[in-house]
Amino acid sequence: MKAFLILTWTEAKLFLREPMASFFTVAFPLLLLFAFGAIFGNDPSSAPGQMGYTTYALPGYVALTIGSLGLLSLPMALATYRDRGILRRFRVTPLQPPAVMGAQAAVHLLTLLVSVGLLGGTAWVVYNVPMPERALLVLACVLLTTLSFLAVGFLLAAVLPTVRATQAVGNALYFPMLFLSGAAIPQFMFPEWLTTASAALPLTYVTWLLQDAWLHGQWNGTAALVLVGMGGASAAIATWAFRWT
Repeated sequence: MKAFLILTWTEAKLFLREPMASFFTVAFPLLLLFAFGAIFGNDPSSAPGQMGYTTYALPGYVALTIGSLGLLSLPMALATYRDRGILRRFRVTPLQPPAVMGAQAAVHLLTLLVSVGLLGGTAWVVYNVPMPERALLVLACVLLTTLSFLAVGFLLAAVLPTVRATQAVGNALYFPMLFLSGAAIPQFMFPEWLTTASAALPLTYVTWLLQDAWLHGQWNGTAALVLVGMGGASAAIATWAFRWT
């Protein structure tokens, strides 16, 4: 346990020293918040259900942060460790793959919680966005969606051979979903056919789950089931395919 905590603390410091990781998890969601907040504001008539645009869009900004951690940050970190021989060195220590993966998951999860707190607090102060009525439900949804996407990140790191391949595949998966899942741009602005097509994207279910919990205090069982299935399958394959070199 002590070795795991030391490894987690070390990984946290290394994460904070990586400017691009900090940008996509902290700065980018805030940039979207201020950019679209300045354009659309948060008047009750600016989104469906007599809801302010910024209030409606906020869960999507959390969703895109989860996507960036799972598809960009985590797999890139592990792929870099493999290319530099760091995972090979871990192999000759008492640390097992679950400890290495657990430390990475813990760091990314804590980073997300800090990002969500900063994003929600800023939206509340600047745009008068109300806090969710069922905070524990929202927290449960955030944890579920994060663990599901981190499992996908572990899968990418396990099966892709190089850093370049990991970066290319991560970008190819993340950026289309960023704009088509309702995370960056709410789906009420989409044509109906695009909203229907977006159901093929995993990040869409993250957005739906968080929106229902945050805005309406409701549990979206269908979205949760999809994410649990995706996360479980990804974790199983990643565990089988994990390699130190």
